[in-house]
Amino acid sequence: MGVAGDPHLLIVSGLSGEPRLGDTFHEWAAALKDAARERYGLPASHVVFLAEKPERDPARIDGVSSRERVRKELAGIADRSVGGDLVMVVLIGHGSFQGDEARFNLPGPDMTPADFAEAIAPLAGRQIAFVNAASASGDFVKVLAGKDRVVVTATRSGMERNETVFGRYFVEAFTGEAADSDKDEQVSLLEAFDYARRETSRFYDEKKRLATEHALLEDDGDGVGVPQPGAETGDGALARRLKLALVSGGARAATADVAQGGVHAEKRALEARIEALKARKDKMEPEAYARELEALLLELARKSQAVREKDGPK
Repeated sequence: MGVAGDPHLLIVSGLSGEPRLGDTFHEWAAALKDAARERYGLPASHVVFLAEKPERDPARIDGVSSRERVRKELAGIADRSVGGDLVMVVLIGHGSFQGDEARFNLPGPDMTPADFAEAIAPLAGRQIAFVNAASASGDFVKVLAGKDRVVVTATRSGMERNETVFGRYFVEAFTGEAADSDKDEQVSLLEAFDYARRETSRFYDEKKRLATEHALLEDDGDGVGVPQPGAETGDGALARRLKLALVSGGARAATADVAQGGVHAEKRALEARIEALKARKDKMEPEAYARELEALLLELARKSQAVREKDGPK
């Protein structure tokens, strides 16, 4: 077992349907695994990659992405993780919607939201990030939402069934630099979601195509996903805190932050205080809310300036 707060990542690449998509799904999933291991320093025991054809890349793929194996790996994570750890599940592939039930397509029996809910039940006490980057994924939100959970879907309903590109940009958020909006050398789930949503929209705009996918994020437990998390919606606070960063492993950003006087951590703490204040707005007197918000924003501006001075020119 690791130190509480450490991340565990399960990547599941499902049925491809055709060679072109098989190559695409493998490229995304493999890039995410490589980033978790090499960029963020997660140990091999904390990263599992299941795929339709393990023989495609046996050095990276840990097994076939069958329903039975997915359940087995989640049970294994439950055994080797501790309360407070982050467990991140990323589904890459195709989804479908049959009758009134969404499905993630796997070799053999598919998995429904209820199947995944049952499989992650032993992870109680962990912080869970469940990312379904497949088509027809929107209906996973209401079933999987809960305390200490972030649920991300590439679509807003089971009726958006076309091939999705959200997964490409979600992975890109962790493999590149552009998604790191606060420049702390880590990428939060909120940063990854916002980046992937923006880039997906840009993709359809540049192709001059009608968008057939609209990503959602839910992390306040009400079962309602939103396209733009923030204080107004009540979603995004948990996603902002969760990152693929080792608590016990001396992550790059933590080391850098100490060297720089802790200003990055102080800035993030201020941002969290502002989010918490905004969430209490309806319960406060307007004048008191305005005074407190103004004070925090001024303090954040000063801290942001300190961060820029510490980091120097890029």
